[in-house]
Amino acid sequence: MDLRGRRSSSNVEDRRGLSTGAKAGIGGLGGIIVIALMTFMQGGNIGDVVTNVIQQSQMQAPTETVGEENFTEEEQQLAEECKQILASTEDVWTKVFKENGWGEYQYPTLVLFTNQVNSACGSATAAVGPFYCSGDQKLYVDLSFFTEMKRQLGVEGNTFAYAYVIAHEIGHHVEYLTGTLTKAHQAMSQTNKTQANQISVRLELLADYYAGVWAHYEDAMNHSMEYGDLEKGLELAKAIGDDWLQKKAQGRATPESFTHGTSDQRKRWLNRGYQTGNMSTTTFTGDYNSL
Repeated sequence: MDLRGRRSSSNVEDRRGLSTGAKAGIGGLGGIIVIALMTFMQGGNIGDVVTNVIQQSQMQAPTETVGEENFTEEEQQLAEECKQILASTEDVWTKVFKENGWGEYQYPTLVLFTNQVNSACGSATAAVGPFYCSGDQKLYVDLSFFTEMKRQLGVEGNTFAYAYVIAHEIGHHVEYLTGTLTKAHQAMSQTNKTQANQISVRLELLADYYAGVWAHYEDAMNHSMEYGDLEKGLELAKAIGDDWLQKKAQGRATPESFTHGTSDQRKRWLNRGYQTGNMSTTTFTGDYNSL
C-alpha cells in the first residue's frame, strides 16, 4: 500500500512513554467492543472480544508520568503510517457518509500508548492489542503489536496488513455512529450466551466488511493498493478466524463459542467489502455465513 506523500491526521494523542497507575473496577453488564489482536507468542486469541463497560464511579483517577524512552526508527515510521491510515479513513468515511445522507462523519481519535493505557472503557495493557472504545470514540494502539504482528504473521513490509487492523477498528466506530453497535449490545444483554456470541460474530464480520469498503474507496480515490496487498489482508483475516485459532490452541473448534467468525467468513466479508463498496450490505439480515 503506497502512502507516500499522504497527509497525516491530527486527531492523535501520543501517550507513548507514559506510565499509567489507574486501576479499573468492572461494572454492570453491557458491552464495549475492543480489538484483542494478541500475538501467537503470547498464546492468546487473535480477534475482537466483548468486555464489560467500566463504571466510572469505580475507577481511580489516572496517574501518568512521562517516561524516558527513545523510540526506534521503525516505531516512528509505524506511528507516521498509522496517522496516514487514520487520515485516509477520515477522507473515505466523510465521503461515504455524505453520499449516503448520514450527516457529518465524526472523527475518532487515535491514541498511541506504551504498555498500559486508560480509556473510558477502563485500563488495558498492551496484551489486549489495538482496541476501540465507544465510550470516548477513541482507538488505542501500542505499536509494538504491529511489530510483532508483522514478524509473527509474515506480513513484514506490507502496510495494508495492519491498515486492515486499523480499518476494522474504524469499522466499529462506523457501527457506533450508525447505531448498529448500540442496538447489537442491547440485544446481546437480553439473550443467552450462545445467541449473544452470534450477534458478536455479526458485528465483527460487519467491521471486516467496512474495512473492505474503506479499502475500496481508498484505492478508487488514491490508487494506493499495490500488487499482493489484498492477498496479505485476506491472509491476516484467515489467521484471526475463530476456528483457525481454536484449532491451533486446543486442536479443535467449538462453533458455539465463536465471537468473531471463521477464517472463511472473515476473508469473504473483507473481500466483499473491497470488491463492492456497497454500504447497503449488512451482516444483520439473513444468514451471514451464506453471503
